[in-house]
Amino acid sequence: MKIYTIKDIARKAGVSVTTVSRVLNKRPDVNQATREKVERVMAECHFVGNANARGLKQPDGDLIAIILRGRDNPFLNALAEAMLQHTQGLDASFLMEFVDEQADEFQTALRLSHEKRVKGFIFVGGRIDERAKVLDGMDSPMVFTTISAENTSFSHAASVFIDDRAMGYQAMKTLIDAGHTRIAIFGGIRQGDDGFAKRYTGAMDALAEACIPFDDERFVQTRFSLRGAYDTARSFFESKPDTTAVFAMSDTIAFGVIRALQDMGKSVPADVSVVGFDGIEMSKFFIPRLTTVEQPVDDIARESVQVLMDMLERGEEPRHIIVDAKLQIRESVQ
Repeated sequence: MKIYTIKDIARKAGVSVTTVSRVLNKRPDVNQATREKVERVMAECHFVGNANARGLKQPDGDLIAIILRGRDNPFLNALAEAMLQHTQGLDASFLMEFVDEQADEFQTALRLSHEKRVKGFIFVGGRIDERAKVLDGMDSPMVFTTISAENTSFSHAASVFIDDRAMGYQAMKTLIDAGHTRIAIFGGIRQGDDGFAKRYTGAMDALAEACIPFDDERFVQTRFSLRGAYDTARSFFESKPDTTAVFAMSDTIAFGVIRALQDMGKSVPADVSVVGFDGIEMSKFFIPRLTTVEQPVDDIARESVQVLMDMLERGEEPRHIIVDAKLQIRESVQ
């Protein structure tokens, strides 16, 4: 098997040796397209670089990466922190890697696999789409947390998740039962098979069951951040002021929406009712206390670590585990 050098990688990728070095060292001064091209060439050539030359100390045991996509999402951060708690006492070493919600977690996994020889992955907050094709050649065990990998072609992929469709149904039904018909949905991409798409489908199930038509202009795609939700909500309610309820696909979005409504002179829940999703700690103390779907953080974290270690250390087959979520009724709906 040919051993490729950094010069070979640079030549194949059509870039300078300096650029390859910057990619290897995770320097920020490389544009995303170039970075992905270089990482793709490294993967094709099975190039791992010289870790010692870059001052990277390899751990004694297997190295596992927890890749969190959505660094500003408090639910995902709490989930990753809980996972680290459940890794204590294990022989493997764990690496946390945070990426923006619009970044490519799979290219990050590819880089870590070759640069740091990571043996297993837990994807937190990821989305399985066409970007995931780069994982086809990887035989490392991986766990998708909060989304199902059951229908993927990855033979080494397990998953731990809630029934997002059922909980999306419950969230929407809560608003319908309160008498609302002009309901907006704030969330992520609604196409595909990930958790957000399933929450949307569940909400549509509830509307269809109640024979309430959904105005497609009341679907709002937003970033999962306070600022993103706040700005989007202000713009939305200026154009759709008759909206009386919002199903927000995360508590963070719900908080941003509520703050925007209050700044626009509207009261929650007197003028607009809001249901969130995730059940982060702040939802219990926010004003008003947020009605939300509470995901069992500790259960998800524990199962995710356990199923990965079963695959990595004992060669067990991947499992797809559904954990129970719960709708918490509080003050933000009437």
